[in-house]
Amino acid sequence: MKAPAKVLWLAVATLGVGSLAVAADAFQVDAVHSSVLFRVKHMNTSYAYGRFNDVSGKFQVDEADPSKSVMDLTINAESVDTANAKRDLHLKGPDFFNAKEFPTITFKGKSFRKTAAGYDVAGDLTLHGVTKPVTFKLGLTGSGKGMRGEALAGVEGSAVLKRSDFGMTYMVGPIGDEVTVTAALEGSRK
Repeated sequence: MKAPAKVLWLAVATLGVGSLAVAADAFQVDAVHSSVLFRVKHMNTSYAYGRFNDVSGKFQVDEADPSKSVMDLTINAESVDTANAKRDLHLKGPDFFNAKEFPTITFKGKSFRKTAAGYDVAGDLTLHGVTKPVTFKLGLTGSGKGMRGEALAGVEGSAVLKRSDFGMTYMVGPIGDEVTVTAALEGSRK
């Protein structure tokens, strides 16, 4: 089977490898300890960085039966933050994210397939009102407990997307079309 045109590369670090395999409930993303970062080339000279401050969702990797695994993430587009209020306002507007019309960015995993390096997670990414199939490349890293004894898991990864594929064509050229996205998520389960 040919891979989808858009392949989203995500290396996932999942704390709780053993507990993940037998868990019935997914890990809930902890927004306080999670970040979604991005970088884009500016004027073909340097990279500008930003982040989204509001991410939620759940994830679960079932090593024994990958078909029971879950990846379901939601990012609040209005939470974009580049440490420059004027630029943030522009990014929230119609030239880029158009956060009023398209308030969320989502990824809904549809299938997990075991690979030599971890997992391929195929799903739908919706950004700027456009939904495209993507495949995440996942890898597991360990397990842990929180301060109250709850199970914790973390995921981290990166992807390269073309913003024009999602209808964001404003100033493609001076501002890069390719955007690298890095997700660092922590989740908990009681």
